[in-house]
This record gives sequence, structure tokens and C-alpha cells, in this order.
Amino acid sequence: MTATSDQPRVLREHAEQAYADELAALAEVDDRPRPPSWQLSPWAVSTYVLGGDLPDGRSITPKYLGSRRLVEIAISSLATDRALLLLGVPGTAKTWLGEHLAAAISGTSGLVVQGTAGTPEESLRYGWNYARLLAEGPTRAALVPGPVMRAMESGRLVRIEELTRIPADVQDSLISILSEKSLPIPELDEEVQATQGFNVIATANNRDKGVNDLSSALRRRFNTVVLPLPDTLEQEIEIVRSRVTALGSSLQLPADLESLSEIRRVVTVMRELRGGVTEDQRTTIKSPSATLSTAEAISVMTNGLSLAAHFGDGVVRAGDVAAGLIGAVVKDPVQDRLVWQEYLETVVRNRREWQDLYRACRELG
Repeated sequence: MTATSDQPRVLREHAEQAYADELAALAEVDDRPRPPSWQLSPWAVSTYVLGGDLPDGRSITPKYLGSRRLVEIAISSLATDRALLLLGVPGTAKTWLGEHLAAAISGTSGLVVQGTAGTPEESLRYGWNYARLLAEGPTRAALVPGPVMRAMESGRLVRIEELTRIPADVQDSLISILSEKSLPIPELDEEVQATQGFNVIATANNRDKGVNDLSSALRRRFNTVVLPLPDTLEQEIEIVRSRVTALGSSLQLPADLESLSEIRRVVTVMRELRGGVTEDQRTTIKSPSATLSTAEAISVMTNGLSLAAHFGDGVVRAGDVAAGLIGAVVKDPVQDRLVWQEYLETVVRNRREWQDLYRACRELG
């Protein structure tokens, strides 16, 4: 069934859908060696992720703004039999990078296990169709493969999000999969052996350790790449600008960021509170309990875009971002509120060009 103009649009397309034209363009010009089952060569994957110009003049937009070497290390790891662990504080684009790597390498980013404190072992292995199990007993037809098992059988990448939030005994069910490249099915007296191209991209938060940290046995099965926060203010501004523009387009928000001024102020506030010192290095300030990552800045600006579109004149101003900014900073109603009030009075108030932001924040309490 084909989509018609009166059908609702998908809220968020998968990477391989949103960037299908770029992936196709890369495949056309990609004449370099490809590892088994890879849709693109490692060079083409890095070009897709980091952006660049193709020999035929077409351009590939960057999906990740960060260290080229880290991306190359991640891609090289996936070309071996070692799984990849993307480690970093919240908001360092671990999930974003993992999704685009899976889309470029396997052609799909949809094989995902979302880690939580309640993730069962079946999510990493397999489950059963209990109606068929009761009627037929344990048969292959009654078995319900999980994303990991499907990736092993098809030779594709599987993503495991928030690995450290998964209970330790469930985590350890990955050990034999990563070391032996096989998944035993004792109920059927057989096993699933991984085909070429299978690998795992896992993400973990190195600030909030989650429910369980990784055992040394499991950690040894991964090549770990630590994703840092953006190095410079300008780099972080560009990340926020590009993501907010893309989100605004997908949400069909009829608003414009007239300039980068509001993005610059939001990013500056978060970098200063995160680092505990003002941009000019002259004033030491307290840091709140919140992480204040790039993802938080994107959220604040997207909310401001929505406010400007639906309740303003379409131009994002200080009043549109103030509420989101306060909500991002003040997670603890006692400790964080004191930190925010002190920052507001000692830093924001004394910046002449920030008086509109100061007034907007003061009006909100």
C-alpha cells in the first residue's frame, strides 16, 4: 500500500529512510572493498557519518560532528569480530551514532534492544509463542527470535541501548554470543551460529552507571570508544542548530531561528554550568545536579521553536527558551534552584546583551 498525501507522516523516520538518497549515492560511487555483508565500504560509511563531497559532485551531509578518528576507530572495530561499546555521558550522541552506523553498514537500524532494569533475558536471546508451545511442544516454529538472534541469522548489526541498565545476569547472556558467535537453544538441542556481518553496537552511560556496571568478562568482549562532549562552543552550537532545524522540519513547525543568538546563549549557559566557570574563565560558579548535555540544549531549543510557532510570531526569542532552560537546569527543586538563582544574578544579570533573557527567567520565578 502506497502512502498518499492525506495519510499522516511518520513522526521520526529511521536513518536508512531519512537518508536513503545519500546512502544510494554512496553505494553508486563506492568501489572500495567491503567486509562480508556490509552495504558500504568502511570509507563510504565514514563519509556517510562525517559528511563529504563525492567524486560526482554530490554532497553528503554530516550526521555526527566530532572526532573523525573516533568514528574511524568505531567503524574499524565493527569490521572485526569485536563488538563496539559507545561510552559517554548523556547527550554525546551515542544512540545517534550507533543508529547511523547500523543504517550504513547493514541497511537497517531497526534491530534494537532497549536496556532497562526490567529487560528479560528473552530480549537478548529468544522467547516462545506459548500457544504453539502448549499445542506442539518446543519446536522451531514456536520459537520467537529476538533482535540479537535475527541479526545473527541475517549477518547484520544489532544495537543494545543502555547496556548498564540491564540486570547483570541478563548482561552475561551476551558473553557466549560475543565470544563463541553462537546462541545455544537447549530446548531444541541446537544452536544458531552467527553469519558473517553480524556484530553488536552497545551504548552505556559512564556518568549514571545504571542498574549494573559491566562485568570484566563482558567488558573484555567489547572495543570501547568514549564519545566526548563537544570541544568548542562553536561546534556545540552547530550540532544544536542542525538537529533543531531537522526536528523543526520533521514536526512541521512554522518557525525560524532568525539568528544563532538564542542557540548561542542556551549553549553558553549549559557549558558554563556544566564546567563550573564562565566562558571568560573569570568567575567560578556552582554546577547543578543535571548533566546539561548537548541533548538538553536541543530539547530546550526545540521547545522554544514550538512556542514561537504556536504562541508567538514565529521567531525564537528569550521568552521562548527561558522555561525550557530553567526546566533543564533545575532537576532538584532545592539544590539546583539555588545554583540557578545564583547563576542568574551573578552572571546573566551582568551581561548587558542578555537582559531580555534575565527578565524572562525572572518572570518565571
